[in-house]
Amino acid sequence: MAKADITLRGRAYSIACAPGQETRIQLLAEQLNARVDQISGAVGDIGEERLLLIASLALLDELDAARRSKPGAVQAEQKVADALSSAAERIEALAARIEGGH
Repeated sequence: MAKADITLRGRAYSIACAPGQETRIQLLAEQLNARVDQISGAVGDIGEERLLLIASLALLDELDAARRSKPGAVQAEQKVADALSSAAERIEALAARIEGGH
């Protein structure tokens, strides 16, 4: 298993991923970090866990809106759902690390 080194909110993490996915994970982490920073700017200091929760809900809202706009795209929807599920697992692992103080 490969590892992607990412930074979220100034903290460095090493995330396990499939070989060849390191760059993709790093780019996704950059997008997540930007989203969390944007949310933090809008709502203030509410804690890392809540910021990640709000970012996750915002991403799910976008996914839901995309699904509703193209009801016939079942295959694309499944790919997005699979990708989101995978990202959610990574976010949960990251949140667990943040909660653990690592």
